[in-house]
Amino acid sequence: MITHRILHLSDTHVTGSGFDEDGVDAAGSLDRILHDARFVPDLDLVLVTGDIADDGSAEGCAAVLQRVGAFARERGIPHVYTTGNHDAREPFAKVFGSAHLGPDGVDLGSPGPQRTAVSEVSGLRIITLDSLVPGSVHGFVDEEQLAWLCGLLSQPAPAGSIVALHHPPIVTGASPSMARVNLQNGERLAEVLAGSDVRAVLCGHYHSQLSGFLAGIPVWVTPGVVTRIDLTAPPHLVRGVLGAGATVVDLGGPFSPVFHTLHARDPRAGEQVYLVDTGSGQDVTSEE
Repeated sequence: MITHRILHLSDTHVTGSGFDEDGVDAAGSLDRILHDARFVPDLDLVLVTGDIADDGSAEGCAAVLQRVGAFARERGIPHVYTTGNHDAREPFAKVFGSAHLGPDGVDLGSPGPQRTAVSEVSGLRIITLDSLVPGSVHGFVDEEQLAWLCGLLSQPAPAGSIVALHHPPIVTGASPSMARVNLQNGERLAEVLAGSDVRAVLCGHYHSQLSGFLAGIPVWVTPGVVTRIDLTAPPHLVRGVLGAGATVVDLGGPFSPVFHTLHARDPRAGEQVYLVDTGSGQDVTSEE
């Protein structure tokens, strides 16, 4: 029996104009995936794990809140957000508050250090961490946050807990760049999570679906909304292509958690946006 169902989005990269720095209609990508998710039944929560605004602006955050908030309001469910490396803490807080919002937009979260917060949805505890390192692509969760998290997890929640953050604590050897841009102290997070009631760790950042384990706990990385990474590119290249994605996370039942990937119906899906050499960091689109 499914007890909770989460629509997990990440990497919306919206700005005040709607377009990201690569010229992608980020607002349109978000509209498309939300439109195609409209018939997904029995959702209990919408979660957006960072890189809300491509330029870190309040305008970009507000544009995402307008769209995701409307989707959540129509379904009578809460919506929750985390920071990402493209975000900025002050504009994020100005728009989202604790970033744990009810269907009507009322702030439901209990804030912790930096832009962390916690709330409950029908007994399921939702914990958001702040892995933003200003000016850097990689992530880090400081000791103050980890102590706060440890304190929360010392008491189990009725339906267990979910931890959400932008930067994944896992990597794959098939992509050499991941180890430079991931959560840099994932081993410390693992120490805190070990033996707790956390049922899944939900992340974004990679613009590519990926799963693994941390301290025996499933970790899921949802594909990006604005673009996705095409893993058929040679290992030394990162190819970004159009095609919004999302995940439905099912909790409860004998196979929990179960992750279903959604892809928006986009006639331009797969069209290349950028091609970057991971060694030099240079755009090599013309050399494909």
